[in-house]
Amino acid sequence: MNSNKVVITGVDTNHLPKLSGKQQAELMLKIKAGDTSAREEFAICNMRLVLSVLQRFRARCNCTDDLFQVGCVGLMKAIDNFDINQNVKFSTYAVPMIIGEIKRFLRDNNSVRVSRSLRDTAYKVLKAREELIKNNSEEPSVDLVAEHLGIAVSEVAIALEAISEPMSLCDPVYNDGDDTIYLMDQVSDSKDSEEKWIENLNLKDALSKLGEREKEIVMLRYYIGKTQMEVSEEIGISQAQVSRLEKNAIKEIKKAF
Repeated sequence: MNSNKVVITGVDTNHLPKLSGKQQAELMLKIKAGDTSAREEFAICNMRLVLSVLQRFRARCNCTDDLFQVGCVGLMKAIDNFDINQNVKFSTYAVPMIIGEIKRFLRDNNSVRVSRSLRDTAYKVLKAREELIKNNSEEPSVDLVAEHLGIAVSEVAIALEAISEPMSLCDPVYNDGDDTIYLMDQVSDSKDSEEKWIENLNLKDALSKLGEREKEIVMLRYYIGKTQMEVSEEIGISQAQVSRLEKNAIKEIKKAF
């Protein structure tokens, strides 16, 4: 495995080996001493980080193999730049690096054209961000990045906005087993066709067959227009539970009609 290049052929991602915290620390010491075999072993054992990050980009790109390899490049950069003297877990440091590498790949292959000057500024911002993460082991603020580069905060914001990837309403924002929450589940819209369908029907009999909590969720979501997150905070359960109860309620209402 060469620097910043990962050969995936022969690697079974379904049965990747795992390392204990102690084993990771021992391997990292060997890596910093120049042991290339330890570097390769460490990378393979941490490929699960790449796979977990890929879940965020599944709806945006059908080239999963390409994204996996790009994510592995980010993983290798994280391994090479990780400071063992900082009190931070490797995964905490590596995940932003992997995400950044994948986003850079998607931006470079985006059909939306951005001016050269904005793109150059954006890449300077991203490079500064990586340097600040390496030095401080935490995500820097926009103000800190702007100060580091000696430019206005507005320039940083505009440059990043220009190269940002549009999000799909079908992008998953949370996953807990079978309970997947999509971006559309967090957007309230009084003109939504399913909400209008519910509001325009006589729901008295159908609602009477629901449990009290399901009734409350339907009322908050479709009559008051709150998002799942707002409902979750109001009734004191997780958003995943709100999503599951809401889907069950809609299913039962449809059965009634």
